[in-house]
Amino acid sequence: MKNINVGIIGCGSITKFRHAPEYKANPYVDEIVFFDRNFERAKQLAAEFGGRAVETVEELYNDPTIVAISDCSSNETHHINSTNALLNGKHVLCEKPLAVSIAYAEEILEAQRKSGKKLMVDHNQRLTKAHKKAKELIDKKELGEVLTFKTSFGHQGPESWGVDKSNATWFFKKERSHSGVAGDLGIHKIDLIHYLLSDEVEDVHAFHGALDKVDENGQPIEVCDNVVCALKTKKGRIGTASFSWTYYGAEDNTTTIYCQYGIIKIYHHPEDQLIVEMKDGTVIKYQLEPIQTNDNQTNTGVIDAFVEAIIQDKDPIVTGKDALVSLKVIEKMLVSS
Repeated sequence: MKNINVGIIGCGSITKFRHAPEYKANPYVDEIVFFDRNFERAKQLAAEFGGRAVETVEELYNDPTIVAISDCSSNETHHINSTNALLNGKHVLCEKPLAVSIAYAEEILEAQRKSGKKLMVDHNQRLTKAHKKAKELIDKKELGEVLTFKTSFGHQGPESWGVDKSNATWFFKKERSHSGVAGDLGIHKIDLIHYLLSDEVEDVHAFHGALDKVDENGQPIEVCDNVVCALKTKKGRIGTASFSWTYYGAEDNTTTIYCQYGIIKIYHHPEDQLIVEMKDGTVIKYQLEPIQTNDNQTNTGVIDAFVEAIIQDKDPIVTGKDALVSLKVIEKMLVSS
C-alpha cells in the first residue's frame, strides 16, 4: 500500500504535542500539511515537523494528494471543518467532543455516510494498554459480571495546557467550548465505560458548576469546571463519575470496576497500572505503561490506529457513531441538575 499525505486543521497544543509528532513517527505518512487561521502558527509547526503550511483551509480540501485530515480546531467549528473535509473526499480524524450539539454531530455523521470515507474520533483512552487489558478481563468474565463502577478524570485545568497559557483560553468560553470540563475530560471516561463494559450509559443524574475558575477578566467562567454524576447503563450497571479542572495536585485518571468475584483498579498506582483484587484475597498486578498526562506526552496510538484503518480499509476503533453516543450522555449531564 502506498503512503499517504495528511492535513491538519488547527495548530494548537493538541496538534503540536499529539497529532503532528505521531504522524511524523508513522512510517506510512509522507507529508503533513498544516492550516491554522494564524498562518504564522501553521508555518512554525511545518518548520518543526518538516511539513508545509497553507494559507486557506480550501487548499487542504482541494489537494488531491491529501488523503486524510485531522480536525484539531476548537469545538465550535468541528461540524464545519469535519463535514467539509469528508464531503471533499478526505478521511477524518476529529478531536473530541465530536461537536457542540447533537444536531451538529449528526451533520458530520451524515457527511460521512454520503462520502463513504472514514470518520474516527480521538477518544484515546480505548487505546491504553491498561484499558485494553481491563476490557479483555471483563470480556472473558474472569471476575464474573460487572456490577458497579466509578471513574474520574481531573487535573489543574486547560489554561496551563493551551499554547498561550492564559485564562483567555477558548475552553472557558461558552460559545466555543460549549460543555466545559464535561466535553473536555468527561467524554473520555464516558466513552471508556461504554468500551470497557460493551454497554451504554442511559440514565444520568448530575451536579455541575463553575466552582473556582475565572476568565481573563477575573469573572467566573461560563462553563462548568466540575461535574459529579451518578450513571446507569442499559444493562443495569450503576456507577459514579467525577470530572474536574480543579484538582490542584496530581492528575487523576482512575477507573474502578467492581465485579462479582473481585475488583479491577485502573491507574490507581504509578507502577502497577492495573491491579486485580479477587474476593478470595488474591492480588494480581500488571505493569503495562504509565497513563498519558499533560506532563507526560507519550504516543497515544490514535494516529497509528487511524492510519491503519485507512491503509487496511477497516472500521476505526472509535467511530462517529461511538462518539455521538458519548456526546448524548454529556448533553444529559449538562441538562440534569
